[in-house]
Amino acid sequence: MNEIENIRVNASESYDVSIFRDGLDSCGEMVRKVLGKCRLAILTDDIVDALYGARVMDSMAAAGLDCIRHVIPHGESSKTIGNVMEFVNLMADNHFTRSDAVVALGGGVPGDMAGFAAAVFLRGIRYIQIPTTLLAAVDSSVGGKTAVDIAAGKNLVGAFHQPSLVICDTATLETLPPSVMRDGFAEVVKYGVILDEKLFEEVSEPPVKDIVHVIAGCVSIKRDVVAEDEFDNGRRQLLNFGHTVGHAIELLSDFRISHGEAVAKGMVRAAMMGPVMGLEDCTGAIESVLKNYGFDTDCPYGAEELYYAALSDKKRKGDSITVVLPRGIGNCDLFRLTGDEFRLLLKKTENQI
Repeated sequence: MNEIENIRVNASESYDVSIFRDGLDSCGEMVRKVLGKCRLAILTDDIVDALYGARVMDSMAAAGLDCIRHVIPHGESSKTIGNVMEFVNLMADNHFTRSDAVVALGGGVPGDMAGFAAAVFLRGIRYIQIPTTLLAAVDSSVGGKTAVDIAAGKNLVGAFHQPSLVICDTATLETLPPSVMRDGFAEVVKYGVILDEKLFEEVSEPPVKDIVHVIAGCVSIKRDVVAEDEFDNGRRQLLNFGHTVGHAIELLSDFRISHGEAVAKGMVRAAMMGPVMGLEDCTGAIESVLKNYGFDTDCPYGAEELYYAALSDKKRKGDSITVVLPRGIGNCDLFRLTGDEFRLLLKKTENQI
């Protein structure tokens, strides 16, 4: 194992995010050190299971940890309450107790589902995140947001539940298809736009040379934001840059457009809204970097479609919705808009695409 980059997240539960390369076979020792002797229920998907399931199970067993494993089909369509309940029932059938724990192995879908299952089973048990995608490593595995999708929208049923440890072996990223790796860079670019101009410049021209450094930078930004606003009532909403329109695009496409692609489109649309609101025009800079990674930033849906899809978004409160707009690269702000104001912004930027 190469040198470990440890980042401490201080929230309602404090934990380490350990980032390294070529150390997945030591994950059992790391989990045992944090949780002690217990039983583990691993949730993963079929693709990740074929690559890493046996290795993780063997590592846990070598550390004296008994494991069971539940495998779901890969993809956003698996992120349902029904699949979470199958996993919860598996733990119940195996007589898991509050001293036992869940392990999320994979990308954002297993991570969100496993965290939600851990949050609701026995009113909350511990869980470990082992992200194997860049998107999960820099974003969904850290911060304690867990959820499933329902017909009305993405991540509408969930809970805040912090993990006990996040283990990120960057060697797992080397098995990702290029499109999945690219999706993660949409979130990396997002971090640069909202709070770190230097990071934005560092990743503006692929390929990225030091992925451990990039992941650590993103996690450090999220750590600071979560410490200030764990339950997403204020500054943490900056992390939603590009997501209001992005989630609407995902929903309208029936998730055929991936999260990273949708967020890339959403960030460009949000950047277009900035000048309409009297802010600096960052559209060209953001779009240029995203196109360097191969993103198609055109939006296939009209303003009215996006507006009605966004009405189900979690960021909506009453008759208003909060959008994140850039004042400049590395400097974004929150804007509370009425539904009519948001609708008008969508219409004013519709023909710029």
